[in-house]
Amino acid sequence: MTDQHPLATRFRLDIAYDGSDFSGWARQPGLRTVQGVLEDAIARLFGRRGDEPGLTVAGRTDAGVHATGQVAHVDLHARHVEALTRQKRRDAGTQSSGEVFARRINGVLGRRSDVVVTNASEVPDGFDARFSASWRRYSYRIADAVTGRNPLERNTVVWHPATLDVEAMDAAARELVGLHDFGAYCKPREGATTIRTLQDFRWSRDDAGYVVAEVKADAFCHSMVRSLTGACVSVGEGRLTAADLVRFRDAGARTSAFAVMPAHGLILVQVGYPEDDLLAARAELTRAKRTLN
Repeated sequence: MTDQHPLATRFRLDIAYDGSDFSGWARQPGLRTVQGVLEDAIARLFGRRGDEPGLTVAGRTDAGVHATGQVAHVDLHARHVEALTRQKRRDAGTQSSGEVFARRINGVLGRRSDVVVTNASEVPDGFDARFSASWRRYSYRIADAVTGRNPLERNTVVWHPATLDVEAMDAAARELVGLHDFGAYCKPREGATTIRTLQDFRWSRDDAGYVVAEVKADAFCHSMVRSLTGACVSVGEGRLTAADLVRFRDAGARTSAFAVMPAHGLILVQVGYPEDDLLAARAELTRAKRTLN
């Protein structure tokens, strides 16, 4: 089951943003957030009549974190859909309602906006941007002494003034993959589980020489990716070993043995979903309490 209103039409929004000037995804009073900017744009688009729809997101990113593949859904009621249909007719019907929706949101946001809706589309019954997701994939980029420091990328690449041992970092990362309690690598939140399935974690140098992590899991707890990458950087510096990282994980307690990495090197790259006929079942599975058994 989903929380969709029976008279609403659900749209999926694919979203990209530069997180530098946002206080994270989630709307907060008095702060500029991605959700707040997008919901305000949608409200302006439909005339602010008191029934403006809200967004449900696949993953709430923290302040300073970027995205190229964020996903959210929004439930549009009859008058909203009718407005898109009228616009589609004015456009001679060459675009779908989703394409019209995305174009008009981006028009409200403006040409120099630091958030863009890259695609919008109607979704089948059962789709929930958060609960139907099977996995999320992040990347983390570091410039070290091998590449040097590029000031044009200071908002998206973390500078590390020494040479990192990428092979050691990669070997350590792979030791952490699997279903585990990652409490040692998460900031605790009351009532939230820290049990996750880390599906893939690897490090390499890209064609430009940057040190890049690829991290994929069914879901992430608060600060998990930045903690995992910070632990691996300590391995790359020679201060910790792969065995240390496994020991921290299995102990399940937060440690000061490594630093959490800065937010600006982190990018939400992609959110994965099952086939349409499995969306509702996936949502129910995600809502169930996780265990290690």
